[in-house]
Amino acid sequence: MKHFYVLFLASTICYCAGAQIPISKDSVMKNGEHKIFTTIEDVPEFPGGLPAFSNFISKNLKYPEVARLIGINGRVIVSFVVERDGKVNNVTPVSCVGAGCEAEAERVLEQSPTWKPGTQDGVPVRVQYSVPISFTLDGKDKKTYMRNLQNSDYGFVFSIKDTLYTLDEAQKILGRSFDPNLIKTAEPFYNYDKLPKFDMPDKKEVYLVIMKSN
Repeated sequence: MKHFYVLFLASTICYCAGAQIPISKDSVMKNGEHKIFTTIEDVPEFPGGLPAFSNFISKNLKYPEVARLIGINGRVIVSFVVERDGKVNNVTPVSCVGAGCEAEAERVLEQSPTWKPGTQDGVPVRVQYSVPISFTLDGKDKKTYMRNLQNSDYGFVFSIKDTLYTLDEAQKILGRSFDPNLIKTAEPFYNYDKLPKFDMPDKKEVYLVIMKSN
């Protein structure tokens, strides 16, 4: 069985674009309640600092079942706002790898304990952060096996060069196993055209696995 590890790059935590900083303290007090700041005197701080934040992410993040099953690897960029009271809000994935990774990263960040809020001229202000969270399967055998997908509780439809294939059809093209790095993303599949070959009522959920063009 494959194992995994989650890598949180604390050293790359950064501010996202937002409002300009007011010049005076009075202006900060007037505008800081709603605006999001980019550069401030005292930045928000997670309890225990960045190492503790990294540890919090690593301990609480779970590899999504479907992502593990199909071998999804990748980095999700997530932005969030540290509010004036230190609470984390507006958690939003800004890049994706699919198969539930974005939802999992969002779930964990929404459970973050209260931060020490950022301040400008001694006044608490809202600050937006952007952090990368990497999902990486660890193990010598990093291939995705079609038989594992066939035997799972989930159904899969493959998009190869913009054409949809059933799992059995995709196996004739990709083989009995393939490099998961060839996967662009995976997302829930809805059979809007009601094609019988893509109808899988016995499966818990059906995913569309989109393969890279090259």
